[in-house]
Amino acid sequence: MREGGSSALNESPNSIQPTSGRNFTAWIIGISLVANAIILALFFGPIGYKGSVGWDITVLPRINAILNSFTFIFLVAALVSILRKNIKLHKGFILAAFSSTLLFLVTYLTFHYLSPETAKFGGEGIVRPIYFTILITHSFLAAVIVPLALFALVWGWTMQVQKHKRIVRWAMPIWLYVSFTGVIVYLFMAPYYVSG
Repeated sequence: MREGGSSALNESPNSIQPTSGRNFTAWIIGISLVANAIILALFFGPIGYKGSVGWDITVLPRINAILNSFTFIFLVAALVSILRKNIKLHKGFILAAFSSTLLFLVTYLTFHYLSPETAKFGGEGIVRPIYFTILITHSFLAAVIVPLALFALVWGWTMQVQKHKRIVRWAMPIWLYVSFTGVIVYLFMAPYYVSG
């Protein structure tokens, strides 16, 4: 067994005893719905700051891109760790990915609350459909990953290994895609943010 690893991965899945049978379904669905509802309300509802802001809020999208890149790196490291059967390191990188994602959510919501209007993409030609394809898939999968990642976290943490393995087949690639394309969307949009 490697240093910091666990024999749990080498055992039969039926012989691993979960530390809890709870899956926190109501909490996970509730958190997912609230998070996505707040984001939709900021984009399409009357919610938003009406006063003036005394600092350049366009720094927030830059911070968002940095946090997304950290999430992507942490997820890749978590994937490599679990492939090497190092559960302890895997858990650490997953917690790091959740932390950077949570910080991203805070700065993302802050920006869209304070911003008087959403920046418009000004690209033309072939760049335009490429950008919107990435943006639409990123946005849709960002909503989907919230409950998937939370279920994966709970089932992994409570050693409900079979459930965890089933969901991470979807959660890991989607989360990697969302974090990576978050950076790409920022790079497309960066020239169109107006200081304010």
